Amino acid sequence: MANHKSALKRIRQSRKRNLHNRYYAKTTRNAISELRSSTDKKEAESKLPSVISMIDRLAKKNIIHSNKAANLKSKLTKYIATL
Repeated sequence: MANHKSALKRIRQSRKRNLHNRYYAKTTRNAISELRSSTDKKEAESKLPSVISMIDRLAKKNIIHSNKAANLKSKLTKYIATL
């Protein structure tokens, strides 16, 4: 266990951030899987911008790597083009 006040505060902060990041990452993953499971092209095209913005936000906050974000966006765009 930590002995300093600053270390205790850092533990509290990291727990809070971890929970926050996990929530947003999970929400984005759910949105991506929802988009991948859709079969209607118009519906998928309407959902794509919101999912891409969610992915961009995660990359901006370093929750996911920027290259992973680019790969996800590319794959989703290709998938919708094939519908």
